[in-house]
Amino acid sequence: MHRRTLIKSLVAAPLLGALAETAAAAPAGGGYRRPARLRRGMTVGLVTPASNAWEDEDIHFAIDVVKSLGFRVKQGEHLYQRTQYLAGPDSARAQDLNAMFADPDVDAVFCLRGGYGTPRILPLLDYDSISGNPKVLLGYSDITALLNAIGERCKMITFHGPIAAQNFTDYTLAEYNKVLVRGESPVRIGQAPPFEAAPGRAERENRLTVFRGGRARGRLVGGNLSLVTSLLGTPYEPDFRDRILFLEDVGEAPYRVDRMLTQLWLAGKLEQVAGIAFGKFTEAETTENTFSTEQVLRDRCADLGVPVVRGFMFGHVEDQTVVPVGAMAELDGDSGVLRVVEPVVS
Repeated sequence: MHRRTLIKSLVAAPLLGALAETAAAAPAGGGYRRPARLRRGMTVGLVTPASNAWEDEDIHFAIDVVKSLGFRVKQGEHLYQRTQYLAGPDSARAQDLNAMFADPDVDAVFCLRGGYGTPRILPLLDYDSISGNPKVLLGYSDITALLNAIGERCKMITFHGPIAAQNFTDYTLAEYNKVLVRGESPVRIGQAPPFEAAPGRAERENRLTVFRGGRARGRLVGGNLSLVTSLLGTPYEPDFRDRILFLEDVGEAPYRVDRMLTQLWLAGKLEQVAGIAFGKFTEAETTENTFSTEQVLRDRCADLGVPVVRGFMFGHVEDQTVVPVGAMAELDGDSGVLRVVEPVVS
């Protein structure tokens, strides 16, 4: 089931009660907290803050994936729960996430999968505790809501990247290692995997489209387009000012991508960003009588006066980079390069 079907069940009432909450104090100097880089032998907390896997054996598979990276695994207390399309009640999913950050024996937190449900638990998170215990938080898709809310409120770098319930390709593992294990800085992220050109053969799947050139510098914000737009008007809305906005989505027809980008534009958010990096928009539902996704992205964003590039390796694809949300980055629209320019792990 696509997220667009599930997103209609987003509950607004609990969000309104969070208006009076204050964000966790930012570190001295206005920078973002950096979690410890990942090392073999660490303990990773495995949680399901949105939907769950269909079968328990899929959870066992995810545990094996995390172990294969050299980690011990601590399972969330409610890891195997399922309530329709949610991985248990909101309170249980939030409890597991809060517990992993509070536990001194847990070094990082990986999300088993996305799906739907993270916006529902945002009012239930202990941002003060999370802020005081910075750890790598890794996931994508519906996890976008967590990455941005925690990142913004706790002034802590979070990581848009592979979920536990997937095998890492060679490309994904290399990107994961250079960002989270070696902590390279500066580091280029999201470039296309190597392709061996030959007579009669050219790269087709992983091409870059430059809608507008130029250079921009700013902190990274974004992730899944559907989730970013769902946070507008809530206490968890990201700060778009002078940011490099990165966006991807899956299963969204061009007119729905148009609608969401138009919502960001009407809300004045696209006018605030320093640049836009689009990833992959996959499994789009199309008919003959429609604009293409490329046409929509160009129409909505090419005239903003900032660099706009499409085709970076983040999204619902096998080959994925890791994007550090909240980190300072540079987008070179002329050469099609996205580079993180500060350390993101300590």
